[in-house]
Amino acid sequence: MSKTYGPRPQSFQLEDGERYYIGSEVGSYLKFHRGTLYKKYPQLWKKFATMEQKKRIQELQCTSTCINTNIMLVKASEIEEIFAGHEEKYRNAPASSTPNPVRNESSTSLKPSRSGTGAWLGQQVSSGSHHLESVPCSTPVAHAKGRMRIRDFGYCPDDVIDGFKKVLENSDQSEELIPIRLDMELDGVKLRDTFCYNKNDKIVTPEIFAEVICEDLELPIPTFHPAITQAIYQQIDAAGEAVPVDNQLTDQRAVLKLNIHVGNQSLVDQFEWDMSDPHNSPEQFAQKLCSELALGGEFVSAVAYSIRGQLSWNLRTYAFSESPLPVIENPYRNRPDVDQWGPFLETLTDAEIAKKMRNQDRNTRRIRRLANSTPYGI
Repeated sequence: MSKTYGPRPQSFQLEDGERYYIGSEVGSYLKFHRGTLYKKYPQLWKKFATMEQKKRIQELQCTSTCINTNIMLVKASEIEEIFAGHEEKYRNAPASSTPNPVRNESSTSLKPSRSGTGAWLGQQVSSGSHHLESVPCSTPVAHAKGRMRIRDFGYCPDDVIDGFKKVLENSDQSEELIPIRLDMELDGVKLRDTFCYNKNDKIVTPEIFAEVICEDLELPIPTFHPAITQAIYQQIDAAGEAVPVDNQLTDQRAVLKLNIHVGNQSLVDQFEWDMSDPHNSPEQFAQKLCSELALGGEFVSAVAYSIRGQLSWNLRTYAFSESPLPVIENPYRNRPDVDQWGPFLETLTDAEIAKKMRNQDRNTRRIRRLANSTPYGI
């Protein structure tokens, strides 16, 4: 099988007299997608292109793909050595040295600013009560602006047989979904999103997942990629191992509340969930609920996230609860309680959404203070 894919990329010369390749094009040609090229060759020289260099690349028309927010440049002399088969010196770093750092002439540091990340991550990981909060509007994808983008593979297809084996091995892993919440503001750009991530997935790693988010939302990769990756890893570590359910108890009901906002639509609901029933699936419940209410796909993922987040919290605190729910004698609720136990869907204006989000931010801080002072609800 060929070790390359598609036409060979073209090198170009910039104002400094050096010839370069675009790293993503070299990676696609060598079947190393989504940064795998730099992992395989850590000693490869690389740097981010400046605004002037990106304009020059557009003028030269040396690439058929659209100009990304961040373009990684690699030296043509080193890439041509790799093409010729002389790649050993770029593979492994000597024991006394470190891999070549990524250079960016437009910024002095690639580390995310402390504002909006450090405090947010610490508060979430310390208490875990963020899953009890309302689910805010997710950051809209940049594709709505009308720009088209050529997609890369989600992972590196080095060989069809090898890739097939990896997929089979990955399918044998048990699925353990962890609710992940992103709520950060870096360099004046705010990111909000919620989803469930399979911690046992060996193909789509948190690094690849973060890169896909940055591409979909057109976020600055040097700033948001490490912050998103760190947030996912920290919340996976905070979730720890799944809390086992006591099989001796057949009635372990908990009250779950939904408070979800997507666009200008707001969904509020509450219901009882039996944690001892292994057949209860948050994803199936979310699909059924949103289908009955004629809600879009963003509501499905938000409902599933909210349920899984609250279940993980209730499983940890159920043993410490002093007031379990009473035994059900009548499956029908009393008339005064019907309105409180049914879904309520409303369409709000932009001003009402903004006011509601401010109120939720205040309520979020209050819940975190209470959770930190009484971590087990006692």
